[in-house]
Amino acid sequence: MNSELFDDDIPTEIDFSGGVRGLHHIPPEARVLMPTSIERSVWEYFSEKAEQRGVALSDLLTEVLKRDIEINEALR
Repeated sequence: MNSELFDDDIPTEIDFSGGVRGLHHIPPEARVLMPTSIERSVWEYFSEKAEQRGVALSDLLTEVLKRDIEINEALR
């Protein structure tokens, strides 16, 4: 067996008493970067609509997706 696999520096127990619960929690109201790909025609359509309304493209797409969620939930 490879002796490197058995490292004596690894503690048998780890003390988590100083740990912080939820340190990397993402709050529900947080904005999350989600790289995605869409067809060019869809991007052009929504980019134009966002510009006409004077809002960011991501804000417009979030609004559209939330409305879609509401419609889908109502149809359940």
